[in-house]
Amino acid sequence: MTKILVLYYSRDGHTEKMANQIARGIESIPNVEAILRTVPEISAVSEKIANEIPEKGSPYVTLNDLKNCDGLALGSPTHFGNMAAPLKYFIDSTTQVWFSGALAGKPAAVFTSTGSMHGGQETTLLSMMLPLIHHGMILMGVPYSENSLRETKTGGTPYGASHLSHEQLDLSHDEKNICQALGARLASTAIKLKT
Repeated sequence: MTKILVLYYSRDGHTEKMANQIARGIESIPNVEAILRTVPEISAVSEKIANEIPEKGSPYVTLNDLKNCDGLALGSPTHFGNMAAPLKYFIDSTTQVWFSGALAGKPAAVFTSTGSMHGGQETTLLSMMLPLIHHGMILMGVPYSENSLRETKTGGTPYGASHLSHEQLDLSHDEKNICQALGARLASTAIKLKT
């Protein structure tokens, strides 16, 4: 079974909805399993420690989740054109995985949600790609052969899936299609690279 890790941080639930759509796309490919994981909040108060198991949503990611995946979809809301601090905090702790080369040669994709049309979707996606390049991963985007990318009036970029959450609680039809297409493309590529 090919395993694709869908690792995300979601404060208001928008990025989590995207993660679930990407997982649907991943699992539309036979013999591929989506493993949904998240990261805990961080705090400026150093005494605060997160529970080992979240109250709701996906389990917290471990370094072993990264080491054992065949591909990775990384998602975050946009915070001033960059990934959210909790996800960055976890990524910064992956030096051991980097030294081992466990992610080198595996496919990766990124996704984000923003509260405004020009809120930094593309810079966030690009900033999430940088540590994946350092890990030696093969980056995947969304090709324009995906019709929803040409037709979307909300989120969607060739760099990765995106969602415009301003005044819109749910993902648009095009955003769902783009997420699922990205997940399926990631899964198909992981199978090809694994053989």
